[in-house]
Amino acid sequence: MKKSMIMLFTVLGILINAQNFKTKRGIVSLDGVHVAKISNKSSEYTFMDLKETPIYTIEFIDKSIVDSVRDSYIKLNRVYNREKSIELDYISPSAFSGEEKSAVYTSIKGLKIIDNKGINIKNLDDLFKNIPKRKLDTKTKEAYTTRSKIDKLKIEVNSVGEILSNGVPVGYFTNLPVSFGSDDTIAEKTFVDIEIYDANSKYIGKYITTTKQLKTAGGKTFTLYREMSGRASILKFPTYKAIAERMAILDPNFIKIKEKVEVGEVVKDGVQK
Repeated sequence: MKKSMIMLFTVLGILINAQNFKTKRGIVSLDGVHVAKISNKSSEYTFMDLKETPIYTIEFIDKSIVDSVRDSYIKLNRVYNREKSIELDYISPSAFSGEEKSAVYTSIKGLKIIDNKGINIKNLDDLFKNIPKRKLDTKTKEAYTTRSKIDKLKIEVNSVGEILSNGVPVGYFTNLPVSFGSDDTIAEKTFVDIEIYDANSKYIGKYITTTKQLKTAGGKTFTLYREMSGRASILKFPTYKAIAERMAILDPNFIKIKEKVEVGEVVKDGVQK
């Protein structure tokens, strides 16, 4: 009984102290009082004071990191000091909230740069002095690590299906369609798998179009571009470049980052040790 009473008063306390916000016709209200104005162009939202002086912007970013893993966050920038922008997590009042509601809710509840007196410049400036760390889940962190490795390889696929890393030929595709384009997505399901070989014509693996799976010569398998639901749609089919990139991660011996000697020192990834 005592526990139930404590829980009841806790919930009541939260409800009593909760701030109600509303955005209507570009005006942000907090507990029934107008505190700011908002306008948007595409996914960038400009927050203004009641005199319509622009103070800061919030831009929503949703990008593919690698394969089916995406990252969604906001980019915050001050209109009166655009020297740098910061990337932050955002929060939404519900799973069905649009960008505008999420921008306002994050400003009030998450970042506390809008209060019952309007836009809090001090709190806004403090954010840039002590930038909050983003809370990335394990899957997203791993995806960024993978992306970093891929970026160092600088993989490209030319118009004849040759795979290049840092401008050097390292392999090639076979069983390509007649209308092949390096940035085309592979949507057609065929009974002939698209195979990958290294520069010495050693078989590396294949992409199975019917299952969207990569299979290495060593037996490793990986499914590319699983369909997911969310705020933004994601690619259902991979490009040839995406296949080459993932194969390089599945088989580290396919494409290696070469070390070279320069002025008596070891240079790796262009950085002197």
